Formats: sequence, structure tokens, C-alpha cells
Amino acid sequence: MAKKADASDGERLSSAEPEENAAAEAEPDSEAAAKSLVDVEVGAPGATSTDTGADEVEESIDSLRNTLAEAQAALEESRAEAESLKDQALRAVAEADNVRKRADRSIENAHKYALERFVNDLLPAVDSFERAVDAAADLKESGGEAVSSMAEGMELSLKLLMEAMQRQGIEVVDPIGAPFDPKEHEAMSMMESPEAEPGSVIEVFQKGYTVNGRLARPARVIIAKEPAPQADPEA
Repeated sequence: MAKKADASDGERLSSAEPEENAAAEAEPDSEAAAKSLVDVEVGAPGATSTDTGADEVEESIDSLRNTLAEAQAALEESRAEAESLKDQALRAVAEADNVRKRADRSIENAHKYALERFVNDLLPAVDSFERAVDAAADLKESGGEAVSSMAEGMELSLKLLMEAMQRQGIEVVDPIGAPFDPKEHEAMSMMESPEAEPGSVIEVFQKGYTVNGRLARPARVIIAKEPAPQADPEA
């Protein structure tokens, strides 16, 4: 009986040992789980390090964004400044071109009309020369051979003078028979003329002159007008 009791006690002891071992192995797992739970609740060092790294990355991204925005603003400002400088350069080039053109026109006009004052001083002498030639022509037949030779010489001299003036761009305005042009003619009076067209020049008191197409002196003229209707003698 005593041997059977000992055997039963040994079996109970053997079956209790695995239970004790299992409980001993479970205790560390429970402790680890509890520790992890505490770390999560109070903030474990590993979790803090991860959060700090994320904050630093976010700050770096924000810094890069700010830097990019500043760079874009600087680029836009540089572009605007470049456009302004380009516009100023174009305006300067255009102004320089205008100044050059004005200078060229001034030089051209100076070349064209430099003789205008000289021509105005010369014309009275030309008028006197023409009147002398006309008077000599009237005396050519009655004055003898000497007067005829002198008249021919005066006519030749006047012709050479007029040719020289023409080469310098000086043209005569002699509008006899032409329609009256207020741009080149100065009307001295009007005269009835049944033969001439009304408004046309029937007589030139004084010839006009132009210098390179620019009027130096208008021609002084008499203009034809339509004759007044005559009264009927029977009336």
C-alpha cells in the first residue's frame, strides 16, 4: 500500500513540473508585454526618436519650399527688370535713329536751300539784266551793227547765267497762259479778256523762282476774268 502511495505522489509531482515550467516561461512574456505597454503609454525612446526625425524632415521640406518661393520671386523680379532694360534699350535705339534721321534731313535741307538767301539777293540783278536785254533787243534793228552785236552778247550772257542757275536747282516760274496757282503766283490784278480762259494768267509782271522745288519768290501776275455782259443797244 505504501509503494502505491509513493507511486501516485511521484506521478503528481511529475505532472506538476511541466505546469510550473510553462508558468515560468509565460512570466517573461507577460513582463515584456507589460513593459511594451508602459513604453507606449509613457513614450518609449524609440518612438520619440522617430517623431523627432519626422519633424526634422517636415522642417527641411518647409525650408526648401520657402527657398524655392524666394528663388521664384527673385526670378520674376529679374525678368521684370530685364524687360524694363530691354524696353529702355529699344527706346534709346529708336531715339538715336530719329536723331540721326533729323540730322540727315537738316543736312540735306542745308545743302538744298543754302542758295536760297543768295538767290533772293541775286534776283533783282537778274531782273535788271532781263530788262536791259529786252531794251537792247528793241534797239537792235534801229541802232546799227554795234548795237545789234551788243544786244546779241547780252542775250548770250543772260542765257549762260540762266543755265548756270538751272544747274544749281534754280528754276524760273513764268506762268503765262497757265491757270492761276496761289502756291506759286501772286495776283496783282484781274483783267477782262475775251480770248483768255477766266482764271488764267494773261500777263507776268515779275517772274518767280524756285530753289530745289521750294518757292523762293512768287510770280507776280495779272489774271484773266470773264468780260462783263454788254448792254443791248436796242434796249
